[in-house]
Amino acid sequence: MASFSFRQVDVFTDVALKGNPLAVVLGADGLSDAQMASLANWTNLSETTFLLKPTKVEADYRVRIFTPTRELPFAGHPTLGSCQAWLDAGGRPKGEFIVQECGAGLIRIKRDGGWLAFAAPPLNRSGAVEAETLKKIAAALRIAPGAIKASNWCENGPEWVAVMLGTRAEVLGLNPDYPMLAGQPLGVVAPWSAADGKEAQFEVRAFTQRGTEDPVTGSLNAGLAQWLIGAGLAPERHIASQGTVLGRAGRVHVDKIGEDIWIGGSIVTCIEGRLAL
Repeated sequence: MASFSFRQVDVFTDVALKGNPLAVVLGADGLSDAQMASLANWTNLSETTFLLKPTKVEADYRVRIFTPTRELPFAGHPTLGSCQAWLDAGGRPKGEFIVQECGAGLIRIKRDGGWLAFAAPPLNRSGAVEAETLKKIAAALRIAPGAIKASNWCENGPEWVAVMLGTRAEVLGLNPDYPMLAGQPLGVVAPWSAADGKEAQFEVRAFTQRGTEDPVTGSLNAGLAQWLIGAGLAPERHIASQGTVLGRAGRVHVDKIGEDIWIGGSIVTCIEGRLAL
């Protein structure tokens, strides 16, 4: 039986238990694909990551990202949570940025004040959403098709499709048909009004491939930022709130600098120890 350094972190929050949890196994080069998949299924978190030696000279480390049912080439909160675990374990970047190697390529990460931020990878698919797809989304969300004010494909590893509603209250009031949502990752976003406060400018909810709701989602917020900023629907710097209906208080910081859109947030380490497999 082998022993591995293990951490469980909470991402996109500075208050423990209010973000999105992530399990991280460090020094996981000795684990097989089957062991990684089995552990991710066992933790039953939205993602579990495994830190490995990089294969690219530019990278500081390599990460493999597993959901309970499949491996992902990229995901946002696992990127930030894995980076925090790597830094806490003594990792030191080779250059100005921390460079993560993953299935989507090389991802740049930087320290940004009290949090970490990653440069959003290019979208693999963007543009208009087909009318039939929007009809199915409206039915699954139990809303009238006219309630969808805008939409876009935001695929960047996970196959996100995103729709915009008119108000935060509409987003928070959704009571979806979860079985209908399964099979197509879906993001829903709406702007905050002055009455909603100044803590954030957008409310987000994310529904996963499994037909479940994700607490706080970096990959979706990256795709949303690329779409909304590019379309003039969001300012270049803003904060998205997510996880409200799940009792979380996720805050995703978005900042467009030059050609890059940075997605950032705070990370809290909740569990640290050894994993025996």
